[in-house]
Amino acid sequence: MSDEPLAFSPEQFSGVARIFPLPNLVMFPHVMQAVHIFEPRYRALFEEAIEDDRLLALGSLAPGWEGDYEGRPPLRPTACLCRIATHQQTDDGTYNVLVLGVRRLRLVRELPPKKLFRVMESEIIEDFEPGGAPVGAAAALQQRLLAAFKEAMPRIPNAYEQLDQLLGNQITLAMLADIVAYTIDLDLEIKARLLAEPDVFRRTLLLLEAIAGRPAPRADRKFPPEFSQN
Repeated sequence: MSDEPLAFSPEQFSGVARIFPLPNLVMFPHVMQAVHIFEPRYRALFEEAIEDDRLLALGSLAPGWEGDYEGRPPLRPTACLCRIATHQQTDDGTYNVLVLGVRRLRLVRELPPKKLFRVMESEIIEDFEPGGAPVGAAAALQQRLLAAFKEAMPRIPNAYEQLDQLLGNQITLAMLADIVAYTIDLDLEIKARLLAEPDVFRRTLLLLEAIAGRPAPRADRKFPPEFSQN
C-alpha cells in the first residue's frame, strides 16, 4: 500500500482533468471514497495520475448512459476533483485506490480523444457564503443540519459515536454539508444538485429539505459507505 500527500491548493491543478465517470456515485469534497479500478482505460488514467499530480476527477454519468458506456456518454456538468490518498496494485494488475475529494469542478469542454480515457478542460468552483448574512447564521444552520443528520442516521450500533468522531468540533458548515450529502441515502439527482451548488447556505437548505422528505432510515444501511466499482 502506497500513501500519498493529501495537501492541495488550486494552483496545483492544471485546468485539464482526467475524468473517471461513475454511474452510481456522486462524489463530494471533504470525503474519501474507495474505488476498485480494473478497466484498461481507467488503469491508464490512474497510472498517469500517480506519475504526475495525483489528481483525477470523479464524474457522474448523466441519465441515459447505458447505451454508450464503452464510448463517451454525457456527463453531468459538475464533478469532484480528487487527490489519490493511497493505492495498492493487486496480483491481477488492477488497483484498489482511496481518493480524497478536494474541490468542485465545472466541466467545460472535452478534449479530442488522444488517450484511452476522457480528458476535459475544467474550472475549480470555490464555495462561498452569501454576503450580508446575520451573525451566527452559519452556526445555526450547522446545528440544524447536524441534528437532522443524526435523526436520519440508521439505528445501528456505534453510528452516533462514529459520527461524533468524524465531525469533531472544528468542522465548517461547507464541510458538514458535503459529508452529509455524500453519506446519506439520497436520490442521485438530488446529490448532483447539491454538488453543483457553491452557495453553502443554499446547499444546506436544499439538503435539509431533501433529508426531511426522505423515507425512514433502514437498519441495514452501512456507515461509512463501501467501495465503488468502475
